[in-house]
Amino acid sequence: MYLVTVLGNLLIILATISDSHLHTPMYFFLSNLSFVDICLVSTTVPKMLVNIKMQSKVITYEGCLIQIYFFILFIVLDNFLLAVMAYDRYVAICHPLHYTVIMNHRLCGLLVLACWVTNVLNSLLETLMALRLSFCTDLEIPHFICELNQLVLLACSDTFLNNIVMYFAALLLAGVPLAGILYSYSKIVSSIHAISTAQGRHKAFSTCASHLSVVSLFYCTLLGVYLSSAVTQNLRSTATASVMYTVVTPMLNPFIYSLRNKDLISALKKILRIKF
Repeated sequence: MYLVTVLGNLLIILATISDSHLHTPMYFFLSNLSFVDICLVSTTVPKMLVNIKMQSKVITYEGCLIQIYFFILFIVLDNFLLAVMAYDRYVAICHPLHYTVIMNHRLCGLLVLACWVTNVLNSLLETLMALRLSFCTDLEIPHFICELNQLVLLACSDTFLNNIVMYFAALLLAGVPLAGILYSYSKIVSSIHAISTAQGRHKAFSTCASHLSVVSLFYCTLLGVYLSSAVTQNLRSTATASVMYTVVTPMLNPFIYSLRNKDLISALKKILRIKF
């Protein structure tokens, strides 16, 4: 699964770089999403594979904090990029005549840069907050990764400030992009509904169908994990379910975007023909 995820996302990045027809805002954001997905699985899966192979589940304190930093960075960055891609689809469908003017190279670059800067600073803040925690004994985290929430629960020191920062950041950095996605798609649905012909509606919807599928998969698995954990309180089942959005979703993204996308399939065929 790890190799399929890395290879699939890497092929999308290579396709968008090599084919001039794919030098558009949509594929620019898609290649960034693919890069982040590679980084996300590389933060969690290699260590898990080492644990399985060596039959040892030990991680150093420093290693745990590093994993927390990068996991928060890439999982929230995924969320931000999906929101930016939703805005791109909103402009393409609702303001098609002004699309190239609005979604210029400068704006696209600034949107991606803003996503990175915001999440680097957020991850740094949350990791520095974790440094102030003290622990009584050797810790056992009931998860396959070092998750900040689990680390805070195991702390012996006061965690009030950590919880405030953690939940405020989660509300702000997950809630704002989700609100942006919902607003964009509400406008997209209204615009598609206003198109008079069925062929026109189908063509407009097909341009955002892949993105909508990825957004649904990401948020449904993410919400499913945390809602089930709140109901069952079974930490083992929560850890198992977390594999869905940390491993399975990044693996499926390349397949979802390649499906019925003639431009991307054509670019991928050219790359595979050159390689093999």
